[in-house]
Amino acid sequence: MANVETLEGLERRVSMTLPAADIERQVDARLKQLARNIKMPGFRPGKVPMKIVAQTYGPQVRSEVLSDAVQKSFTEVVKEANLKVAGFPRIEKKDGADTASLEFSATFEVYPEVKVGDLSNVTVERPQVSVDDAAVGKTIGILRKQRTRFVAAERAAKEGDRLTVDFEGTIDGEPFQGGKAENFVFGIDDGRMLPEFNSAARGMAPGETKTFELTFPADYHGKEVAGKKASFKLTVKKLEEPQLPELDAEFAKSLGVADGDLDKMRQEIRANVERETAKRVEARVKSQVLQAMLDATPIVLPKSLIQMEAQSLVERAAADLQARGLKPGQVPLDPAAFEATAKRRVALGLIIGELARSESLQPKPADVRAVVEQEAQTYESPAEVVKWFYMQPQRLSEMEGVALEANVVKWVLSKVKVEDKPMAFDDLMGANA
Repeated sequence: MANVETLEGLERRVSMTLPAADIERQVDARLKQLARNIKMPGFRPGKVPMKIVAQTYGPQVRSEVLSDAVQKSFTEVVKEANLKVAGFPRIEKKDGADTASLEFSATFEVYPEVKVGDLSNVTVERPQVSVDDAAVGKTIGILRKQRTRFVAAERAAKEGDRLTVDFEGTIDGEPFQGGKAENFVFGIDDGRMLPEFNSAARGMAPGETKTFELTFPADYHGKEVAGKKASFKLTVKKLEEPQLPELDAEFAKSLGVADGDLDKMRQEIRANVERETAKRVEARVKSQVLQAMLDATPIVLPKSLIQMEAQSLVERAAADLQARGLKPGQVPLDPAAFEATAKRRVALGLIIGELARSESLQPKPADVRAVVEQEAQTYESPAEVVKWFYMQPQRLSEMEGVALEANVVKWVLSKVKVEDKPMAFDDLMGANA
């Protein structure tokens, strides 16, 4: 017997009654089956007395039988009541005077009803960006800057230079932690040093020594020196100036153009920039579409799903930190900090899932293949990458998710107003370098 009770919001409670005699019969049957293969010192296999088997394994077997029985009863009642369970149920045993039966309750949340609202009054702006020669030239400039070499120079230091220095600082005549270094390398304008330190170094030549004062900011990360005035002795040991690579065949080869043809290099860069531009435009449109769906579809979200998603985000962040060389625990991660993102992801997942069902938007194999091939284009051997995706079920599942989102975005764009809006290349790329 079982019944469903509606609690607050999406919470439900199922009460279940299990006949004690049925449980005892199952426990007895399992113990007898177990006894056939049990080995114990002093007894031949299968000849251990049932009393000893029950004393040794009874509690564990009883726990397993109860767990299975409760799970079976729970599954039957939610199926009969046509409930979609979100997360995991919280099982509790009820105390009662009736020894002929065992009573349990399972508290859980159900999935909410999702009804996507009216999107006809929504306007989505689609950036119109042209990849002209200037955009290609800017990209080539960035690629050259990324391949900057530093060469030694004998002159006064200026912006862009890299210095190797010795320095020693004191506060009230006393040295302090972190105030001394030898052969320390930094760029005058790379943001690593305080502005006063950069100002002192600017204009110095190799072999020159200078003494200067600076005041640490009140909010400086080193609390022991924050807000205090320090005196530094600075010696420049080496000065290197940046040298951009020439725009020649060697540079083209460094970008993967085997024969060093500059025209071919520009064509490949233009193709890459056009591909990246299309991705950025698509991302901007998608962001507006997802927000429009959220705004049009108020949902009461299951707390259990939010907690599970927040925990998943914590685990991903921890894995990312580990990949960067940080040990677990060095940077404490609080699931509460991920709650807003988790809520958004859960809500979008529910909306996309409902649209996939109600509008038949599940991606076809050809849709998934197109997404995989598009992703593979960013690698040197696209065909090999495509094979790799189809050999990795988890990665292929991710691509199926991307394909589903693309279908949903396409469906939403058919319902909203789409306005093409001219946009500068730099504004789309978010860079003015």
